[in-house]
Amino acid sequence: METRPLVRADLITGVVLLVFGLAVVAESYGMPRLEERNINPWTAPGIVPGMLGVIIALLGAVLALRSVGGWRSAQTVQSAEDRSEARASIARLALCAALCVIYAVLFVGRIPFWLASWLFVFAFIAAFEWNSGDAMPTRARKLAIAAAVATATAVVVPYVFETLFLVRLP
Repeated sequence: METRPLVRADLITGVVLLVFGLAVVAESYGMPRLEERNINPWTAPGIVPGMLGVIIALLGAVLALRSVGGWRSAQTVQSAEDRSEARASIARLALCAALCVIYAVLFVGRIPFWLASWLFVFAFIAAFEWNSGDAMPTRARKLAIAAAVATATAVVVPYVFETLFLVRLP
């Protein structure tokens, strides 16, 4: 049975990503290039957002083209197990989006950046590595790894941005 709603959702998502990516490219092009200060053009503030916008636009176009049949693979839901996996994927996507919104809206700018980043990375790893069937030592090891990665991130990211890129973080 063909899953038409998935194809329609992919088309809509692809078009939205394409438009968003093009808007990011347009906005990044309008950012100051700092030519009057004789600054290297490759260090202009719009370079990275522009590249990311191009990537988002290209991937959105590929998704939209796939959904209308250009490169469509067989998109069938054949069993209850497949439907269950689809629901689990949507739940993981919702969790990811919620963690990102909490980080960007509630944490950054309200608490020190290093702490916001530590909390985000730890929560993200812990949430996506958590398995209710794991034994207690396995859970403890996963949480220790999450804490170690979060600590490294909380130290390295601010250092790199503030010391190497000379970007003041919130």
